[in-house]
Amino acid sequence: MARIGFVGLGNMGLPMARNLLKAGHEVTGFDLNAAQARALGDAGGQVATSAQEAAQAGDIVVTMLPSGREVSALYLGDDGLLAVAGPGTLFIDSSTIDVETARKVATAAQDAGQRMLDAPVSGGVGGAEAGTLTFMVGGADGDFTEARPLLEVMGKTIVHAGGPGNGQAAKICNNMILGISMIGVSEAFVLAEKLGLDHQKLFDISSTASGQCWSLTTYCPVPGPVPTSPANRDYQAGFTAAMMLKDLKLAQDAATHTDAATPLGALAAQTYGLFVGGGQGGVDFSGIIRFLRGHA
Repeated sequence: MARIGFVGLGNMGLPMARNLLKAGHEVTGFDLNAAQARALGDAGGQVATSAQEAAQAGDIVVTMLPSGREVSALYLGDDGLLAVAGPGTLFIDSSTIDVETARKVATAAQDAGQRMLDAPVSGGVGGAEAGTLTFMVGGADGDFTEARPLLEVMGKTIVHAGGPGNGQAAKICNNMILGISMIGVSEAFVLAEKLGLDHQKLFDISSTASGQCWSLTTYCPVPGPVPTSPANRDYQAGFTAAMMLKDLKLAQDAATHTDAATPLGALAAQTYGLFVGGGQGGVDFSGIIRFLRGHA
């Protein structure tokens, strides 16, 4: 049984922490939202009064935060987690942030005598609840080996992507593919509608032909063909358009810093920017089809 501190008990963090509890681990958690923290207590966890207290309670500390700014603020400084935790604590940051910040914090952890993995996830709230997330992990081999059994409690696919920051690199590249492909699939359905082609017919053909992709076969943006997709729930979010825009912007920032050519990634970021700017940030990202139809 591991002693785990968990900071960030939002829509993703809380079910991840619950899965650790179900596996018999001792979890002490903190969230700025007191109701989320109480929910961890109701599930059998310990509720800390601060992020620092949660970190001090664990030999391993997991964080799930909104952006690189919050990660830097939480980890660095005289009262940051790296300074207050016990020596040799293994930190696992599952936030999705920029590669530069991930590597800066990893360097600071090493300097402080701590250990750090960046381990962003894919799979959305449903994957967090079911324990089927994909973890993309950056960091030292030994730290990855130690963390893997815990990650396997929360996820189904665990991949060591390389050194510090490589988990974040993998995540933003993956989600750039996802954002582009969802727009492509949505455009195809909009065109099919204009041409009088039935949704199901297009799905039956493309799902078994060269147009097959996850955005079509698992997360189809029109109701009917995939009953579990958000399109059947009026695009209630599993992964919001605002979060997709955040990841696409991270990819574009990285492309700018590395002089990488990502023209479709740039167009996807612009398209989601317009969708979110129209007040649709809380809608599932597959709801981009509404924008393409001109309904947003």
